[in-house]
Amino acid sequence: MDKKDLQDLLTRVAAGSVKPEEALLQIKEQPYKDMGFAKLDTHRGIRQGVSEVIYGAGKTKEQILRIAQEMVKEHEKTILITRMDKEAADFVAKELTLKYDELSKIGIVGKMPEKDGKGKIVVATGGTSDMPVAEEAALTAEVYGNEVIRLYDVGVAGIHRLMSHMEDIMTARVIIAIAGMEGALASVIGGMADCPVIAVPTSVGYGANFGGLSALLSMLNSCASGVSVVNIDNGFGAGYLANMINHL
Repeated sequence: MDKKDLQDLLTRVAAGSVKPEEALLQIKEQPYKDMGFAKLDTHRGIRQGVSEVIYGAGKTKEQILRIAQEMVKEHEKTILITRMDKEAADFVAKELTLKYDELSKIGIVGKMPEKDGKGKIVVATGGTSDMPVAEEAALTAEVYGNEVIRLYDVGVAGIHRLMSHMEDIMTARVIIAIAGMEGALASVIGGMADCPVIAVPTSVGYGANFGGLSALLSMLNSCASGVSVVNIDNGFGAGYLANMINHL
């Protein structure tokens, strides 16, 4: 149950189509389910508006399946699984209807929601090598009902590529700027856009990139106002935050 479901339930109680005791039973159910190896947070949708996300890395394929099945029992309409490998995806797909994107390692169980975000989310990358992180961000935002515009390979090494998309940049409600190397893309976009910019440093780069640390420090030190930064390669975190902004 998420916030919309709860509001609908209370509306039906007020209209008299659902008895108060029936509604109380639905609401007071255990706020989490202890599965032994995991404690499924069944009330997260009520608290935060979106249900728990399954982080696939480090979990066995059997654990991922069991958690997803339990969420289906809880009537979750869309289940997001991040950092999911192909073996786990094939295993889960035998039991549940799963859409899997091998590039971003994102798995989605259930229907994609209608787009109800206030505006557009632009996801821009410095290079093609940043696309796995970008797709994690883009698909996360789409799972939560946002329209996403993808601008890939528009980095500062050929800045004219970015300039040819000025209309998308200037009409976005929030922009996710994803880059490795020195991470300059976030500052460039931050200096042009009038909306919040979420910078995502990636681990793409040569030795002195230090696995994304150079891009992270560059983005943290951006002189452009309105730029915030998430962790290295954290496309999910950026997509989630962009969704929150776009639904304010």
